[in-house]
Amino acid sequence: MDVLVVVNEPQDWGLSIRGVQVVSARDYLRGGTHSELRRANVFNLCRSYRYQSTGYYVSLLAAARGHRPLPSINTIQDLKSQSMVRLVSDELEEVIQKSFAPIKSQEFVLSIYFGRNLARRYERLSRQLFNLFPAPLLRARFVHNRRWQLTGLSPIAAKDIPETHHDFVIEAASAYFSGRRRHQRRRSTLRYDLAVLHNPEEPTPPSNPRALQRFVRAAAAVGFETEFITRDDYGRLAEFDALFIRETTNVNHHTFRFAQRAAAEGLVVVDDPDSILRCTNKVYLAELLTRHRIRGPKTIIITREDLASLTRTLAFPCILKQPDSAFSAGVVKVDDGQAFRDAAAHLLDRSDLIICQEFLPTEFDWRIGVFGRKPLYACRYYMAKSHWQIVRRDDKGRTLEGDADTLPIGEVPPQVVRAALRAVNLIGDGLYGVDLKQIGRQVHVIEINDNPSIDAGVEDAVLGQDLYQAIMHGLMQRVEARKR
Repeated sequence: MDVLVVVNEPQDWGLSIRGVQVVSARDYLRGGTHSELRRANVFNLCRSYRYQSTGYYVSLLAAARGHRPLPSINTIQDLKSQSMVRLVSDELEEVIQKSFAPIKSQEFVLSIYFGRNLARRYERLSRQLFNLFPAPLLRARFVHNRRWQLTGLSPIAAKDIPETHHDFVIEAASAYFSGRRRHQRRRSTLRYDLAVLHNPEEPTPPSNPRALQRFVRAAAAVGFETEFITRDDYGRLAEFDALFIRETTNVNHHTFRFAQRAAAEGLVVVDDPDSILRCTNKVYLAELLTRHRIRGPKTIIITREDLASLTRTLAFPCILKQPDSAFSAGVVKVDDGQAFRDAAAHLLDRSDLIICQEFLPTEFDWRIGVFGRKPLYACRYYMAKSHWQIVRRDDKGRTLEGDADTLPIGEVPPQVVRAALRAVNLIGDGLYGVDLKQIGRQVHVIEINDNPSIDAGVEDAVLGQDLYQAIMHGLMQRVEARKR
């Protein structure tokens, strides 16, 4: 893949980096040989990114040509948004205060070159700002008014790099570009780049290491070059054609920001941000299923004002859930009025709304895995020993899981599969795990999970490698359709 540095005038750059072609903005915008490149990384170092300026059009036309501009149009818009700057200042509060604690002046300007700064003290802050605003050369302005605050971000034009910084910029840019070229040299017949977002430190990830490697093999078989990324790689999303999230998702979490940014950059994303938003909130799901008359446990949405009256009318035991509960955490079974009041009051400290559902005891829960509106796998998750959930947590935070078995879709009661598909079609065409309880002939939809568990030895017990192949094949079809 070609690496182009686009500047207003080539003499503005003045730095020599092997394997990098310096192009004037005028020549790039005119088209010619540059517009005919099928794949190119375009580093836009123009003097200004203001609306309809030359720098703005470099990133805009790069996207139209199928190139990968840095910064993208979305980043350019974010750089101009004061509300976005204030949000980031709040989000990075701790690292900002720690970084500038020794500084006695009232203002500070931080120069960020490809995510780095000359002073090691500011490396972490520089990397995080680059992740949030992926632009090659950035100037961040901070003001101290009782505490340090980020007040603005702007590009650094190539001609404005201080001469004393040239050697460092060459080092930072060379490291950044060479990292990309190492990735590109691995490519052979592989057509597209897939990023898999994961957290190596997550105690209960959606996929175990063996499953992740099976995804990699399946991805290569359909034409993806795969790279595992973490939350520190936010600024690199534009390098890829698709994002596959294999880290537990939540709206108030970096996984949601990754999905949003990737979708805005034109990547195919699983899980897409809409699916994360819809699936991770139990209040939304309860309302959605009720409105479409999909059978589930009797459900009440509760506010703090409801506690006194509900205590007298509820049937016990019942289940309380915080809206963003996951992996059985944030889900409580209560057996009487006092337990209900105590548990509900605790959950309402985190959310103004929670849900209360009738308790439906079963030996196991069905899980139907669906991708692209088609059922892929079916599991029975059995309750943990002497417990009412499939996962039991002790006082020390340790977990004990019940057994699980996997069946061919054809051996699952048809009404279970029908209920799962009817429910999941309300959400989208992504990758989901639908949890259901079967009581006699009746099937109750409990919840719909984006980012469902796919572990080697469990969910793949029937299909084996074909399960991973089906998911990667579906991803590739979406990438190819988008490229067309």
